[in-house]
Order: sequence, then structure tokens, then C-alpha cells
Amino acid sequence: MRLGPRTPDLKALELLVLVVEKRSIGAAARALHVSQPAASQRLRALEARLGVVLVERRPTGVIPTPAGEAAAGWAGEVLAAAEALDRGVAALRAGRRAHLRIFSSLTVAEYLLPRWLRALRRGDRRGAVTLEVGNSADVMAAVTARRATLGFVENRGSTGSLESLVVAQDELVVVVPPGHSWARRRRREVDLGELASTALVVREQGSGTRDALYQALAERTGREGPFPIALELGSAALVRAAVIAGEGPAVLSRLAVERELAEGLLVEVLPAGGPLLRELRAVWRADEPPTGSAAALLAIARGETA
Repeated sequence: MRLGPRTPDLKALELLVLVVEKRSIGAAARALHVSQPAASQRLRALEARLGVVLVERRPTGVIPTPAGEAAAGWAGEVLAAAEALDRGVAALRAGRRAHLRIFSSLTVAEYLLPRWLRALRRGDRRGAVTLEVGNSADVMAAVTARRATLGFVENRGSTGSLESLVVAQDELVVVVPPGHSWARRRRREVDLGELASTALVVREQGSGTRDALYQALAERTGREGPFPIALELGSAALVRAAVIAGEGPAVLSRLAVERELAEGLLVEVLPAGGPLLRELRAVWRADEPPTGSAAALLAIARGETA
């Protein structure tokens, strides 16, 4: 790829974007800490170089021409790419990977992240990693507040202003103790209407598992809740223990109950209409896309589950 003779420099593109955004050469000049005459001269030079009129100058300010609006849009993409290049080269120049701060939901942290992090450490042991654990709402709040570079959530709902990427698929399974009446059914199946009407042992509010369950029940039964609750507990381990003790059925990630199912401590009951599936997602701030070790961890997660 070779750049043409009319390709402008980045400073001129930055000025164009600000002029179009602020509708004022003076305001753009102040934002760039240059004089207004210098900004006007640079804008005229850019127009001459591109061979198009970018703005109409008026006593009350400037109005971008259609060519100016289009050029400013392309310029924004070029500046974003240049910023990403600058960040990446800075990380290379430092000679080490940046400290990676992860905030993860419980299921991903307990059953998937250990393998992903081992693979990341095999690739480069120089980078430090900090992992905090909470429910999906906690994760999104931490990433939004920049307390974490990368997050992993279990909920099927909106991630708000955060960017997200599906890294794995998980199955939610209905579990009961061996003596429960559902376990003795010939087909060992439960209708979702009956499930929605049954008091369940559930995770706390903000849990991705709970949100995914309630969304699935609403979609398949047409009910919006509230759904009856037998117990509300703060971890999958506590929910498992309560179900084994006979407090009620629960719906948990298959990852969280594989051992108990294999040992016969819990019995799986099939939901009528097919399995309850959900997507596990990585989330990050839109203005801070994953680079370095964060990007490497995403690649590992996607590669393992592809």
C-alpha cells in the first residue's frame, strides 16, 4: 500500500474533525492550543491539498460542506486507528505487557478463566494479572468505572454502553435432589410453565444465571414475573448445597453441577421444549478496545470454545 500525494497529515485531520464538531475554527483552535490564524491557515492548506471545499465560512462560524462532513467522518476513523497504533507501539516500547485487570462473573471465573489464564501465562509470564469476582452487574459496573480492563459476564441482556463479544456458550440445567418428585417422573421432564410457578433456589439479584433464567422463562411462557423464590443465595456453591438439602429445585450452569450430577447428589430434569442456553460474553469500554494481554486473553477464550 502506498499513500497518494494528497494524503493529509494527522494534525490537519484532527483540526477538521474538531471544526466540524464545534462549528467554529476558533473553538477548534483553542482545543488544540494553537492560534486561530494558524488553525485557519492549516484548514485552508488541507482544502488545497484535498482539492475540495470543506467548510463555508460565515460571520457566525463555519458550516461543513457535504464534502467536509464526509471527510470528517473518514478522518475520525483514521485518527482512531492512529490512536490504537500509538497505544500498541507504546506497549511494545515499554518492553513488557501491561497489568491486566479482570473482573469476572462467578461461573466464568471458577470454571473457565483458570484454563484461559494458564494459557496466557504460557505465552508470556511477564505480565501481571489481577482477577476480581462478582455477579454480572458488578462486572459491568467495574469495567464502566475503569476498575477493570476486561470483564466476563453471563447475562443475556444489554451490556449498556460497553462493547461485548461472545466467547462461549453455556447451558443452564434444572437440578433437584434424588428424592424429589420431578426426579421420579418417567421422562424426567418439567414444563417451563410449571418451572415458572415453582419456588426455586436462586442466585442474588444481578446474577447472570438468574437473569438468564428469568429471561428464558419470560420468552417461553409469556410470563413477566415476579417468579416465586424459595431461597436467594450469593453463590452457585450455596445454591447447590441448598438443593441437596431439599430446599427446592434450582437452575444452574452445567459447569457448576457436573460433579454433583456425576456423583448422584443431584439429578438433572430436562426442560420441555429444549435446553436453556446462554452466551458468555467478554465486555470492555468502547473507548478502550482490548490490546496486549487483554487481546491475547480474548483470543485464547475464543479459540478454546470455537
